[in-house]
Amino acid sequence: MKIDKILNDIDEMGDNHIASSTENPVREDAFEMSDLEKIASIQKDFKSILETLGMDLTDDSLKGTPLRVAKMFVNETFGGLNPDKKPKASVFDNKYKYGEMLVEKNITVYSTCEHHFLPIVGRAHVAYISNGTVVGLSKMNRIVDYYAKRPQVQERLTMQIVKELQEVLGTEDVACVIDAKHLCVNSRGIRDIESSTVTSEFGGKFKEKSVKRELLDYIKLETQF
Repeated sequence: MKIDKILNDIDEMGDNHIASSTENPVREDAFEMSDLEKIASIQKDFKSILETLGMDLTDDSLKGTPLRVAKMFVNETFGGLNPDKKPKASVFDNKYKYGEMLVEKNITVYSTCEHHFLPIVGRAHVAYISNGTVVGLSKMNRIVDYYAKRPQVQERLTMQIVKELQEVLGTEDVACVIDAKHLCVNSRGIRDIESSTVTSEFGGKFKEKSVKRELLDYIKLETQF
């Protein structure tokens, strides 16, 4: 198969945001290497990439770049791949008997498109209806951040956030809406800087038209300080 045909097929797959599974495609041996070993390996590989591009790595501005990128990939950008970094989401009894939906709006999303390894930047809106337990508000942010710190597609990310909170809270009544810009669309290819992508996942009572409408109305409310 000619290289131009291979590149064209890969490009079409990425632009169509094809997702292979609701779970990230991680190999079984993904965590046999330590973080330090991964950093050393990525440093070497990224150095090779820069050299292939023709960059002069003896320049003071570039000579530390392979290590900086390797540390960023392992410790920050893709830290959500490591199950040891999964946030502990403690739950508490809903002693005050709050029975309406709780909505955490405008949670910052920083993720990476797994097709072009360019940023996904946006906001997540997460809601649940307690069936007897509640979770700390910051834990909702941390769950979003954990699953976002992976090579991702937005559809999968949305579903993973809902699934995790359903398991934590012991209820199907969880929903998530994400509105994000994909730099693989905004900065390359069609270069449409105005468009954004909206995804949603509604579980349990949130599938009901009236409950879904209430959530969407809350999301539209302007936050006042």
